Amino acid sequence: MSIPAAPERRTIGLAPMAATHLADVLALGRRVYDTSAKPYTSWSLSAIARHLDSEASACWVALDEGRLAGFVLGSMGFDQRADWGNLEWIASAPEYQGQGVASRLVKACCATLTEAGASAVVTDVESRNTASAALMRSNGFEASVSVTLFVRQTPP
Repeated sequence: MSIPAAPERRTIGLAPMAATHLADVLALGRRVYDTSAKPYTSWSLSAIARHLDSEASACWVALDEGRLAGFVLGSMGFDQRADWGNLEWIASAPEYQGQGVASRLVKACCATLTEAGASAVVTDVESRNTASAALMRSNGFEASVSVTLFVRQTPP
C-alpha cells in the first residue's frame, strides 16, 4: 500500500519592489487598510512612490508565482532622525496571512535599513491592531512611546 504524497507547498519569494509592482501594491493596500480609521487615511500612490523613490529604499514584495502576497515600505529618516529607518507600511493579502509572509518582509526591510546605516528602525501600530503589534514584537520591536491622536470633527 502506498502513502499519498503530501501536497507540494509553493515557496513565496521576496524581491525588491519595482515600479512594475505599484498597481498591485496600491490595490492590496486599498483592500487591507481601513482608510476611514486614523491614522491610515493617507494610503495613496504617492505614499508608495515616496518610499520607492527614496535614496535608501527598503521596499520589498512577497510573490507567489508572480502574484502579490504582501509588501513592506520602508526608508531611511524618521521625523528629525536621519539615522533612523522607518518601516511605515506592511500588508499581507488575507489569503497569505498566518504563513510567515509579513515576518519575512519585516526582516528584509530591517536588514536593508540596517545596511543603509539605520541605528534604529521605528514603526507605528494602531492600538487596536493586535496582530500587527504581535508581528512587531515577534521581530524584535518593543513598545516605546505612546501617542494619542486627538481628533476634533468640524461641525457641518
